[in-house]
Amino acid sequence: MERCASDTEADEQQKPLLRRRQEVPRAPACGSSRYGLALLSCYGFFVVYSLRVNLSVAMVDMLNNTQQSSGNHSGSVCPSHDSQQRPKHNHSANVYNWDSATQGWILGSFFYGYILTQIPGGYLAGRCGAKWLMGFGILGTVLFTLLTPVAADLGASYLIVVRVLEGIGEGVTFPAMYTMWAAWAPPLERSRLLTISYIGAQLGTVVALPLSGEICFYWGWPYVFYVFGAIGLAWFFLWAFFAFDSPSSHPRISEQERLYITNSLRNELSTSAGYIPWRAIVTSTPLLAIVVAHFSYNWSFYTLLTLLPTYMNDILGFSIQHNGFLSALPYVGCALMAVLSGQVADYLRETCLYRTVVVRKSFSLIGMIGPAVFLVAAGYTGCNYSLAVTFLTISSALGGVSASGFNINHLDIAPSYAGILLGITNTFATIPGMVGPVIARALTQNNTIAEWQTVFYIAAAINVFGALFYTVFGRGAVQPWAVPAFYSHGD
Repeated sequence: MERCASDTEADEQQKPLLRRRQEVPRAPACGSSRYGLALLSCYGFFVVYSLRVNLSVAMVDMLNNTQQSSGNHSGSVCPSHDSQQRPKHNHSANVYNWDSATQGWILGSFFYGYILTQIPGGYLAGRCGAKWLMGFGILGTVLFTLLTPVAADLGASYLIVVRVLEGIGEGVTFPAMYTMWAAWAPPLERSRLLTISYIGAQLGTVVALPLSGEICFYWGWPYVFYVFGAIGLAWFFLWAFFAFDSPSSHPRISEQERLYITNSLRNELSTSAGYIPWRAIVTSTPLLAIVVAHFSYNWSFYTLLTLLPTYMNDILGFSIQHNGFLSALPYVGCALMAVLSGQVADYLRETCLYRTVVVRKSFSLIGMIGPAVFLVAAGYTGCNYSLAVTFLTISSALGGVSASGFNINHLDIAPSYAGILLGITNTFATIPGMVGPVIARALTQNNTIAEWQTVFYIAAAINVFGALFYTVFGRGAVQPWAVPAFYSHGD
């Protein structure tokens, strides 16, 4: 085998990994149940994020533009872009006189529900099964999405309540899916499988932003929630019939694949599933490193996710039709880099024998400091539309590299409790979604470029701090408290 690393320590720590790989023959990927689950969960996260971000675009069209323009002397800082005349029939949708503070609370309200079910979601997934927890969580979000136009007509407070309930439903999805991957993902395929699965989040953003803009332009903003609600219902029926909690419960999996998965995980999964070492979990320094990195990354991610359409409208002057497409461009790059990074990360670990911890930290540094640099740079492009969109796209694209860094490190340090760990880290990582839009809108009441530069500086500084903290304290091996007998797979 060609060797790409000569570090003696890495060689010694990789020996258990090599022995296990020789003992367990790999099952083909093409047509396999594990990759089928990756594609189905990818669709699920497509639904999750399309339901999460569609309000960001619809919000631009839900506001009373006459009032907004009077509050800002020019409507937008930069000259508005010409757009074709909108069909008259979509003007029948109601518009609302919500000020900047109310908009911030509406955009952030989703995360107030989302944070409540992170840790319970990880616990329930392990106790009651992840399949139906994830299925009904997304189904509940779909149903409340369909009620969004009614809630908006009743008032901002009703819309906030509906968004909180949507967040409660979606809060269980990532912990549940991590619990499923703990039983489905062989260690040497984790980066590939999880990046395929979670690229659905980026694809949901990429599709939802421009499609929401087109729907608003031609049909009116209420149809944004009806269309994506219908897409979510279709996913639920596919998930109900084709997803299973583990290889042993899958009726159509090949025996070769079942043995490959279960044997590759036999040294990592705890045999005492009913016991959860809470004290060891909450005092774990490697887990704290993931918490800090996850919180830091999400600050900039959620800032752009919720407010990029507003920035495109208020600063760069793009119409609702162009807004969604341009707001989606950064996430196209993020999705591509996430998949590419997954392939590269597993190649470095399996073929080049790089230690897991080195790969995770390297990818986290690139995926957090790189976005910070280009996010700040975007604030200094003025009205150079092409350069602004380019920098924002590069920033988000580099962020996709972190998908193979801290983002899946939970499965490295404690695969048996990955759902619970993800629930803990995602609880803290949800806080930026709750307070970020509120702070950003409070700082940009006059919609000046200087105010938005401050928003970008804050996000970038938090990102850099998280990357450095994870580099110092992050780990890549199964922790002693995660299995009855400690087993390392190449820290």
